[in-house]
Amino acid sequence: MIFRAGGASLLIMRLALIATLAAGPAFATACPEPPDHAAALSDLITAAREAPDETLGRTLSNDMWALWADAPDARAQELLDTAMARREAYDYDAAITAAEALITYCPDYAEGYNQRAFIHFLRQEFEAALPDLERTLELSPRHVAALTGKALTLHALGRNAEAALALRAALEMNPWLGERHLLPVLEASEQEL
Repeated sequence: MIFRAGGASLLIMRLALIATLAAGPAFATACPEPPDHAAALSDLITAAREAPDETLGRTLSNDMWALWADAPDARAQELLDTAMARREAYDYDAAITAAEALITYCPDYAEGYNQRAFIHFLRQEFEAALPDLERTLELSPRHVAALTGKALTLHALGRNAEAALALRAALEMNPWLGERHLLPVLEASEQEL
């Protein structure tokens, strides 16, 4: 009788383990730490500052994006890729859903917040974009794209002095950003204040 009870318990435990493994990564509850690309990002920022032309500057920007878009694990990467693909297809509802799932799963991964902010920006939900941009920058202070996004969002809200500060900070790290041409407009608005 004891053997049967133990055998039944063992069988139940095995079935539970099989069910857990079959559920795959979706069953996991904890996202690993985001990859530490601080040294590589520092090197790219230095190279961007020293780049002799826009072509190299843009290549370095793309290399920075590759670091930010390197998710903590396969599940996070799938959610990020889905959010970005749905955003590019103008399916903003699905893009927001994927970005929110990424943020829920990996609350310390900056790019989830940055992507949700970008989707809000594209929807012209500028007030909703700002907290996500702030959170991105808390988690990744040298996220040049988030700083640029913050500048564009603040500009859309008519907060040009703050936008100029954010854009200057981004340009300090990469002077070749396409948005650099907006700085004189922002500075002119700043002087009017």
